[in-house]
Amino acid sequence: MATVTSKALARTAAATSSTTLYTVPASTTAVVTDIAVCNSAATAATFTITLDGVDLLKTVAIAANSTASFDLKQVLATTKIIAGFASAITVSFHISGVEIA
Repeated sequence: MATVTSKALARTAAATSSTTLYTVPASTTAVVTDIAVCNSAATAATFTITLDGVDLLKTVAIAANSTASFDLKQVLATTKIIAGFASAITVSFHISGVEIA
């Protein structure tokens, strides 16, 4: 029987170039359920998030001192990655989901 574990897949400040945020472990499937992006700066920024090299959120503008939330259900197979970056390091990513092993 499969084990389903809810977890934080990524909680990190953004880099300004594409960086791996999460890699699906061996013998596991992951389902991304929620993404929150926070900009703590007094100026607007942009961010990009990809799932397995395919743009999910591309160059999305985020206002100063704000948070954007995305409710979704995206499945990733073993070894697939979530990557992302932003125009400023004041942007942070909070990605939640479940792992099925």
